[in-house]
Amino acid sequence: MDFSSVRATLDSKSYEKVADVCDNLMLQVAADGIAYVDDWPYAIHLLSHFYVHDINSARFLWKTIPSSIKESQPEVTAVWKIGQKLWLRDYAGVHEAIRGFDWSQDVQGLVAAFSELYTKEMFQLLLSAYSTISIKDTALFLGMNEDDATNYVLQQGWTVDPASRMFIVKKQPVVTEQKLDHSKLQRLTEYVFHLEH
Repeated sequence: MDFSSVRATLDSKSYEKVADVCDNLMLQVAADGIAYVDDWPYAIHLLSHFYVHDINSARFLWKTIPSSIKESQPEVTAVWKIGQKLWLRDYAGVHEAIRGFDWSQDVQGLVAAFSELYTKEMFQLLLSAYSTISIKDTALFLGMNEDDATNYVLQQGWTVDPASRMFIVKKQPVVTEQKLDHSKLQRLTEYVFHLEH
């Protein structure tokens, strides 16, 4: 079985494309009648769906994986634990599931990229949802110890109240660019002129 397209996508760190590459390859080999079940990189395929926020496709993939593979490849089961935590919105549990397995070299890069992406998304969630939040809760959401979480958010401009052990969230200014389209402005001017005369 030739997984060179999957490997090339991973090597180029185009993690957002891995799920599509795997899905297309799976359809191709299934259409060609090639036996692929035992060799398939299920861990990578599942993780790639998590990376692009497609938990439903990951769930369907998980249901198609033979139980013999689930039993013989603990890494596939470990990836699925991440998916279960995502499904349940157990934010701290996602980080625990990521750290709770010794990933193979094939999967390490994708796991690290997913972990980094997930941490950034959790930070954005905190940023949009809170004006103050405890150090402990912040650490849980970001999957870090309290010192690392403190350093992380202080670098983002947040402040800490040592007495209450609470962060004061610094909201990011919303920058919107409006581009002036001269043709639309011209049509609007002509329309208003037409209405007035």
